[in-house]
Amino acid sequence: MNKSKRKLTDSELQLAESLRRIWLAKKGELGLNQEKAGAAMGITQGAVGHYLNGRIALNTEAIIKFARLLNVEPSDIDPKQVVKLGRRASPGAPTTHTLQGVSDVPGNYIPIPQNRTTVPLISSVQAGGWAEVIDNFQPGDAEEWRETTAKVGPNAFALRIEGDSMTSPTGVSIPHGSIVIVDPDAEYTNGSIVVAKLVDVQEATIKKLVIDGPNKYLKPLNPSYAPIPINGDCRIVGVAKKVEIDL
Repeated sequence: MNKSKRKLTDSELQLAESLRRIWLAKKGELGLNQEKAGAAMGITQGAVGHYLNGRIALNTEAIIKFARLLNVEPSDIDPKQVVKLGRRASPGAPTTHTLQGVSDVPGNYIPIPQNRTTVPLISSVQAGGWAEVIDNFQPGDAEEWRETTAKVGPNAFALRIEGDSMTSPTGVSIPHGSIVIVDPDAEYTNGSIVVAKLVDVQEATIKKLVIDGPNKYLKPLNPSYAPIPINGDCRIVGVAKKVEIDL
């Protein structure tokens, strides 16, 4: 059963509105659009739009990135950021801002050098037909939107694992409830963890791809489950690039 998309709290929506007001006031002056903003901040154009329109909650790192981009203080977006950034002044020195992963240089806000992107969390049924719906996919079609540091292409998505077929007692394990980030544009090879769609099954499944000469199998990581022989009755939807677990 799909989870409903998490609604932002009133305070999160107020932050988004504060950011949106500053964006509208500054984007013309700075020659910005969402595509340029995403490239400058290391996130997708879609993620920029989701932050501005209150679909994704702003966190400290995102606020710092937008503040640098728009040439404002983080506190202009969120007054609480003055406290979160550890603002301090020393005798004879200008005010500096410190944060783990941020350089301690007056007036500069440099986020942790870690690219993030935002992908939709979809159902296994949606995943089965992903190639057909990518171009028409709307923000409300996803259970939620998730930030990830996985290196993926623009058509990536997230899938929640159901059941224990990919739970392994040793080595790599993808337990029930974990989130897998999938890239439809990545190339698969023998041993890749893939999302696959069998022609006679509505839902997509995630398994390890085994190529043994002319034979191909979808192999569960749980040894209690048998491999599934495949041939022309299977389409590889994408390759799993990262597993994320919510505690």
